[in-house]
Amino acid sequence: MVAVVLTVVVVAVSGLSRKYGLQAPIALVVVGLVLALVPGFPVIVLEPELVLIGVLPPLLYVAALETSVPAFRLNLRPILLLAVGLVLFTAVAVGLVVHALLPSVPLAICLAFGAVVAPPDAVAATAVARRIGLPRRLVTILEGESLLNDATALVLFRVAVAVALGLAVGPVAIGQQVLVAAGGGIAVGALGAVTAAFLHRRTTDPLLDNSISLLTPFAVTVVAESIHASAVVAVVVAGLYLGHRMPTLMSAASRLQMGAFWRMVTFMLEGLVFLLVGLNLREVLAALDTPVAQVVGLTIAVLATVVATRFAWMYPATFLVRLLPRVRRRGTGLDFPGATVLAWAGMRGVVTLATALALPATLAGGETYPRALFVWLAFAVIVGTLVLQGMTLPLVARMLRVQGDDKTADILAEAQTQQHASRAARERLEERAGAAPPDVVDKLRSLTELRANTIWERLGGERETPSAAYVRLRREMLEAERDVFRSARDAGRIPEDVLVRAQRDMDLEESMLERME
Repeated sequence: MVAVVLTVVVVAVSGLSRKYGLQAPIALVVVGLVLALVPGFPVIVLEPELVLIGVLPPLLYVAALETSVPAFRLNLRPILLLAVGLVLFTAVAVGLVVHALLPSVPLAICLAFGAVVAPPDAVAATAVARRIGLPRRLVTILEGESLLNDATALVLFRVAVAVALGLAVGPVAIGQQVLVAAGGGIAVGALGAVTAAFLHRRTTDPLLDNSISLLTPFAVTVVAESIHASAVVAVVVAGLYLGHRMPTLMSAASRLQMGAFWRMVTFMLEGLVFLLVGLNLREVLAALDTPVAQVVGLTIAVLATVVATRFAWMYPATFLVRLLPRVRRRGTGLDFPGATVLAWAGMRGVVTLATALALPATLAGGETYPRALFVWLAFAVIVGTLVLQGMTLPLVARMLRVQGDDKTADILAEAQTQQHASRAARERLEERAGAAPPDVVDKLRSLTELRANTIWERLGGERETPSAAYVRLRREMLEAERDVFRSARDAGRIPEDVLVRAQRDMDLEESMLERME
């Protein structure tokens, strides 16, 4: 029953957000906060294992599938500077600030908390960035950062917690753990990707392809966790490899069905994730027993440090590296507005809360510390960054005049590529036509010309292009055909399965018409 209620809330809030131009992630968090204070509303207990093993892998996997490998490789330097360097910098800075304000708490657990709040969310930043239309390169950097920063944070978290629990952790042991986490994650991800690719190539049933795709992130996660490797790295490696090779691994029907399936899964998981963040307010407040003045002071200090460290890292990482001759020759650095927008896009999410809930209850020798306070601080950082930065990111982008990519240039590049593709298609047609009926060959030639002309027409200024007229009229014709088939089914002249088959063919054609608009 609770799952049904939460699903209804996610769908309703997301639908209203789209209708009124709101940011759905932020709206869901706010609604969750309100519902958490409603008497009688079900108490939601967020389990860290559920998030880190059940929710994070599929979300990371889908993000990796949709990430351009060439763009990822081109922006690897800024991605690594953020996903590794900035996470470590933020974790140390937050740890030192918390330790200075709470000197009775061991530094190790303060650094573990720093690792908790260091990585921006894998969903929030890119969801908002795409919604407001940031340039493609900035979105790629944010996506790449969010794909890898959790791995850095979780490794640091494990090391710091081990020290806090009194386990012997020296430089050699830390190096081994990092090597196993990163190297093992890459190995497991590569093995999972090769295995999944092998299965996809030998599967023609879209349902089986979807099942393999759904199982892949969970399978590599389980294997990586069993050998203490980074499940995050494993899932990202598998997703990047399979996404890059997807056009040659699956049939068209499998790709279409899988795309629709993952869009639905991502929509529901992302919505539930943000809603759960807000719903945990009641549990977090119930466990808090620290004086209000101290809580407020620590909250402001931690939130300010989290925001400031991103700026303190972003500008040197953007401009000082240009002193290196190789970087200066490439000339691909960010400008000031782009760096500022990236610095402001540091929203935290559910992984931060889940990791905070995984903090140990006691330390070495049974020593206690204000764990509930640390959980609250993590919660406050999530809500503060989501609401403060998420709501103002569009305004910051407008003030800095950061605009999306030139759509005209995109259309021109697509049109030129389509022209080459159409030429290749016509050449293949002439080679393979053989004894095919002339009218069939002529129809295929016309279809190829229509596809090429449709894209060029987007650059024109006609009120209604020939392709637009074709789409409008063909839709009317398809609707007339549907009416006839439905009437025949209702009158008993055709069985239901005939209607379903005809309806599917018409739906597929109409989906192609949408692409021509």
